[in-house]
Amino acid sequence: MDEVLSLKESVLFYLDRSGGLQKLVEDCEPFNGPQQSEAVYRFCVSVNPSDVMELDPLLGDRVLHDPLTATSLFRSVCFISIKTLSLIEQIHTENQVNIILKLTHLPPFPEYTLDLSAAPRSYGPTRPFAMEGLVIAMTRTTQYTQGARFLCSDEDCPCSTGYTHIRVHRPGATEAATVRRDFSCLVCGAPLKEDLKFRVLGDKQLVELIHVGVLDVLNVHPQRSLRYQSVTLFLRDELCHSMELGRLYRVLGIPALVHQWPGLTWSVEASSVQPCEPVYPHTVSGDLQALLKATSGSPWRFPGLLAHSFGSEVVPPGRYDTLKLALLLSLVQTTPETAETFHSLDLLALASDTLVIERLMAYSLSLAVRGVRHQAQGEMFASLSRDEHGTGTANIHAGAALLASGGVCMLGDLGGFRKDKLDAIQSVLESRAVAVFVPGRRYGEEADQQLSFPVRCSFWALADASELLLRRSGPRGHSALLGATEMGPKPSQLAESFGLVLRCPDPLGGPGVLAQAAHTLSQALPPGGEPLYPTAIQLPFQDYKEFLAHARGLRGELSSGAEKMIHGYYMASRRVRCDQNHGVKVSVASVKLMITLAEAHCKLCLRTTVEEEDALIAVLLCENSITLQHGASVLVTPPDPAFPCDLGGGLGALLQRDLLLEDLRQAVLRFIYAYAPGAAAYIAEE
Repeated sequence: MDEVLSLKESVLFYLDRSGGLQKLVEDCEPFNGPQQSEAVYRFCVSVNPSDVMELDPLLGDRVLHDPLTATSLFRSVCFISIKTLSLIEQIHTENQVNIILKLTHLPPFPEYTLDLSAAPRSYGPTRPFAMEGLVIAMTRTTQYTQGARFLCSDEDCPCSTGYTHIRVHRPGATEAATVRRDFSCLVCGAPLKEDLKFRVLGDKQLVELIHVGVLDVLNVHPQRSLRYQSVTLFLRDELCHSMELGRLYRVLGIPALVHQWPGLTWSVEASSVQPCEPVYPHTVSGDLQALLKATSGSPWRFPGLLAHSFGSEVVPPGRYDTLKLALLLSLVQTTPETAETFHSLDLLALASDTLVIERLMAYSLSLAVRGVRHQAQGEMFASLSRDEHGTGTANIHAGAALLASGGVCMLGDLGGFRKDKLDAIQSVLESRAVAVFVPGRRYGEEADQQLSFPVRCSFWALADASELLLRRSGPRGHSALLGATEMGPKPSQLAESFGLVLRCPDPLGGPGVLAQAAHTLSQALPPGGEPLYPTAIQLPFQDYKEFLAHARGLRGELSSGAEKMIHGYYMASRRVRCDQNHGVKVSVASVKLMITLAEAHCKLCLRTTVEEEDALIAVLLCENSITLQHGASVLVTPPDPAFPCDLGGGLGALLQRDLLLEDLRQAVLRFIYAYAPGAAAYIAEE
């Protein structure tokens, strides 16, 4: 008895020192209305285990290892405080106070961490644990019974009135355990009946959490025999809607075995939820630092050399340089999922050899902060199933696009998709959201509902260039518009929704095919002898990964010169690409695309200010993409404007590329000066 009184004194002292009593007074104010009469009053109490352990080690032990006893101690102290201070007149017994302890954290020791990949699915201690995982599914919000009042059926019994028999929800308890019809009176043994008008309801949501290692299975790594099993989280009341599909979270909760005859379900009652961001090594290797210093004289050389040598395990250096540069820009522009904004950079590659392009994309996907490859047998966006925990509501499962939140989703070859799937891809690319239709009759709802989930990832896709059809006119079959192409059976709007469309020219039987064959054979042979590409820069895979992680954390600020070039090019392009039949062919989304490309190029150079040279690369890539879709304009650019010459010739090739890009810069400025309204105010005629 003395020990219990001592613990209650410690609880009172902690609540007074931590501000818990003041919060209790504030939480009681909404219940003082004339019509506020309930059987159970729920209060959340924030508890810092470190402060409690410092105040009273015995109480701290109860909080960490016996939460039910700790909750009983806090409930008793809160009830006495409410009655002493006359905070709620309707509370008559301690049973009416329902206290929920919210732990701020747990000690950073392995004993308090639950590894979801090796979690014991059996009986264990009913105490708080910390766990991290990925949300792969969640249900809609349903209701559960927070508390209920029961009265004795014998009218002569004193328990036929009052609040003696109160049932409240406890971790691991089902709805049937809280509210049943076989309870007996503790005084006379007569059956109890529920007073339905005093039942208190709350919100409940079920979430499937899985170990973050599942992302390795969803990536392009070889399939392994290791499999992961998800854990069911119960989110209640204020925690509902605190988690999103495809995101990582750190959860504090109490594991429990939910009895659902004839089996048992291992689940976790969540106490607190916080977004979690994994930490990646982000250092720039000495080789890259030396390369950056050696190429500091030109803003185009460093990213050009990176793209030139990138993916040498898949393709020889110098092949598909523009595509590799675009992949690096997309990888740099992806942001952690906890960031407030996400600037996607979607890519559509058109090539005759889709197998090599697919391998290059798969290689690049492993460098993303989170890369998910869509499998043909898997779901691309979202799917529905019936909840298996007795609620019968709809359970929404995340597809590849939602699981790739904050990263890249690789769709693969668009030629393998049906028209309805292509339409769904286009809709998601345009709205950046996944729409899920929930039929009410099937899932126990009164009406059908349309749910929407935001998509925060970049999409990579490829298509066979042989399916493209030139729009020709005239008796001799000359192209009406140079470069004007259609995607054959696929809608042309789909290509526009991707934003950046790249053509990877490689004629069948040309030198590129022979170089690719020699490269593939050399990769299959054991290393030895002289290197196959002695002049190319050889960087390890890990150096690329850490460099991209470092560049991804930079934040670029748009300079006035870059802003004027992007704005001027947009206004001039709208003017020259407007006709009476099709209207304006340059949308407002092109401005966002060019800003995203320029910022990514700036970060790839490890700078924080977006210069005019970065904007030039963005303009050239955007112009090339628009030319592939709508044909050439007055601004004449080479077929591969970002790499107008091969960089395999050493320093002379770099100097030649700088001169050609400078000429293109002058051509873009002349184009803006001639066609952009008001360009003479910020561009000199010479």
